[in-house]
Amino acid sequence: MIVTVVMGIFSLIMLFPFLLMLLTSLKTMKDVLAPRFILFPSELVWHNFAEAMTRGNWPRYFFNSVYVTAMTVIVSLLFNSLAGYAFSRLRFRGRDMLFLITLIGLMIPPQVNMLPVFVILKNIPLAGGNNLLGRGGTGWLDSYMGLIAPYVAGSFGVFLFRQFYLNFPKALDDAALIDGLGKVRIFFRIYVPLSTPVIATLIALKSTHTWNEFTWPLIIINSDKMKTVQLALTAFKAETTVEWNLLMAATTLTILPLVITFLIAQRYFIQGIVTTGIKG
Repeated sequence: MIVTVVMGIFSLIMLFPFLLMLLTSLKTMKDVLAPRFILFPSELVWHNFAEAMTRGNWPRYFFNSVYVTAMTVIVSLLFNSLAGYAFSRLRFRGRDMLFLITLIGLMIPPQVNMLPVFVILKNIPLAGGNNLLGRGGTGWLDSYMGLIAPYVAGSFGVFLFRQFYLNFPKALDDAALIDGLGKVRIFFRIYVPLSTPVIATLIALKSTHTWNEFTWPLIIINSDKMKTVQLALTAFKAETTVEWNLLMAATTLTILPLVITFLIAQRYFIQGIVTTGIKG
């Protein structure tokens, strides 16, 4: 009983920022700028949501974020699951050393990689007007590939799949080999169908990270048509003030896809977090 009460209190504390965001999105600017803090709006201004969506090409911004997030998640699932399968179920020379190098990637702050990645994407050969040597054009700057490429693989995803696949008994592979399946067919016909928990976990984590990313799109995107929703939120900031009610209304709409994604994957997400830490 005590644990339930304590967890309930902590849950309310965690939910308070979201409640404050929603209440602010329904306020007038008079309530927002009042000398004393007003928690509940004096009147519910529902048209803040419609007005917020008129500040820029929001259908395009949502499309950009959905496309970039979906492609990043799909390609990440393929790369990370294959790498995790190789590191956990296949034996080859240098496997442990390669996995150690992969884990080192978890210790490197992403800010350290931004400049080298920017230079690499700028000099991609035969892209964005570049010649074969990667000169003369913009490469993958201000493009979908520039937004997607840096996030399609990651050390954490590889680690997650490897830990999950280590829980499978070796007899499963032996039985599949006796039945005539090769390593690739074993992966796609046996391991992938059994990977629902870890796949849901990576979908929830990767989609949240990609959807909320602000710094990298700010660096690589130049045109309005390529903006993601996080960049579009800066439209509500003027030189002297911030339209907090419209900003919170737009923010409320931008987090809805993440909330829906988490609610769908919640059961598998928790199961995946638990099972990936059993054996290592």
